[in-house]
Amino acid sequence: MTENSKDIQLQYQGFNKTPLLWENDAIFQLNQFKITSENDLQYCSLSKPEIRLGKRVEQFCFFKFQQDPQIEILLENLQIQDKKRTVGEIDCILKKNNQPIHVELIYKFYLYDSTVGNSEIEHWIGPNRRDSLFLKLTKLKNKQLPLLNNSFTKPYLKTLQIPIEKIQQSVFFKAQLFVPLEDLKKTFPIINNDCIYGFYISYNKLHQFDNCKFYIPTKVNWLKEIQTNIKWITYSKFHSKIMEFVNQKSAPLCWVKFPNGTFQKFFVIWWE
Repeated sequence: MTENSKDIQLQYQGFNKTPLLWENDAIFQLNQFKITSENDLQYCSLSKPEIRLGKRVEQFCFFKFQQDPQIEILLENLQIQDKKRTVGEIDCILKKNNQPIHVELIYKFYLYDSTVGNSEIEHWIGPNRRDSLFLKLTKLKNKQLPLLNNSFTKPYLKTLQIPIEKIQQSVFFKAQLFVPLEDLKKTFPIINNDCIYGFYISYNKLHQFDNCKFYIPTKVNWLKEIQTNIKWITYSKFHSKIMEFVNQKSAPLCWVKFPNGTFQKFFVIWWE
């Protein structure tokens, strides 16, 4: 493998090992699509180079589905058009054991902020506070899944020769979650706690880790599990790089290596 294809493989492995954010239909009555194949096959080619994180995850999903002998993918990324206007996009329609299912694909990074909203679901927000789990679930429930029954979608589905009423709907929603440092041992009743990957901390509190080593992966490599055989940087270099993110009001995902040899993923936030 070239270095690039090795990175892609590690990204796929990280994606593959990320748990579903909840079980069955525990949240918003959105049913999680279950897949029995837990393969860790080599994935080292993308349809387009430099593909962004969201589209990369979609390709990983399709590859994972293709490995399951019970699944047949009927269509991917179907753009629904009204003449020149894009009405929306259906991520995937497949058959599992001959049952047609519309599946929306989601992979997110959320931070727990108890000052936002009034419920556990509302407390999970994007690293830069521009999105949230609640908003995403609402969009899925009210816009993305209902697109299947939109009048502009019907002509596309006719080509599949499947009656709309026979198509079930699911989501394939994976996430990495991060909590305040003091809440790392806390248990959350609604979400899958296996999705908690680490903590987050404000840039002005980083000094408590001045005896640690650090690494800042690029965004597509946020998917990866922590790699230990890398060029770790000192606190002073790390702090200098972090301030560049802070000045741009951007919260990066980072890796920390503690003096005792343990590792952790974490976000450095600019907004607290």
